[in-house]
Amino acid sequence: MTDRALVVVRAGALTTVQDRGRPGHAHLGVPRSGALDGPAAALVNRLVGNPPGAAVLETTLNGCALRPRSTVVMAVGGAPSPVRVGGRPVAWGAPVVVPAGQLLEVGTAVLGVRAYVAVSGGLDVEPVLGSRSTDLLSGLGPAPLADGVVLPLGDPPGPHARVDVAPQPRPPAELVLRVTPGPRDDWFTPRAVHDFTSRVYRVSSASNRIGLRTEGPALERARAGELPSEGMVLGAVQVPPDGRPVVFLADHPTTGGYPVIAVVRAADLPAAAQAVPGVPVRFVAVRRR
Repeated sequence: MTDRALVVVRAGALTTVQDRGRPGHAHLGVPRSGALDGPAAALVNRLVGNPPGAAVLETTLNGCALRPRSTVVMAVGGAPSPVRVGGRPVAWGAPVVVPAGQLLEVGTAVLGVRAYVAVSGGLDVEPVLGSRSTDLLSGLGPAPLADGVVLPLGDPPGPHARVDVAPQPRPPAELVLRVTPGPRDDWFTPRAVHDFTSRVYRVSSASNRIGLRTEGPALERARAGELPSEGMVLGAVQVPPDGRPVVFLADHPTTGGYPVIAVVRAADLPAAAQAVPGVPVRFVAVRRR
């Protein structure tokens, strides 16, 4: 019987299992979670013949090293990174056959932050609330990977994609985030609201899967005190007491008491997943639909 499993030889700085997440449980205090760069995760799944929602690995900055116990098709996408199989360079952004026992290595990202690794059959870890995603805030799902962990794989899917290399967006040199103002923009002075959409911020090194933190001009409040806790959504731009905007990402808390000055369009969030510390950030106001 074929041993359908993947051995983690090097886990890297932070590598987690992710799929499309577990939406619909905010009333239980459970974040959505899921791959921060959803299009990149769906693409590597398509390259190996998986459905778009199959579980993949999301690495952070310095990649990982993996050894399948049976011959599989794998693909690496998201942040451009060097990829090797058995010590030899192979294509990034393309399906690659990895023989049983061979080592696939994903190196440090050349651009961007997060690479995605798909394996034919998908990662068959135990689902929690309908998802296999690791949630760093609530602790649901499998723990972040450690060296020596063995991950079960699902049954092989249909044929993988017959492509040489799949085009993927370049990680941003400048992050432009379209925002819908509100619901608490009235908690800030007119000057702060103007600065928010006219000044340049930069991605902070304190950013993580919970939120993209920024460095730049502090936004002055027009009101003192704090709000009662209220529901938070993906892409909410919350402003803590230091006045620097924080964009909530997939593992964000479901409630919060700091005012939300705006909400980022969902289509712009995958780029936020790939923005390295120091990248300029611009918030651009758009009309409410």
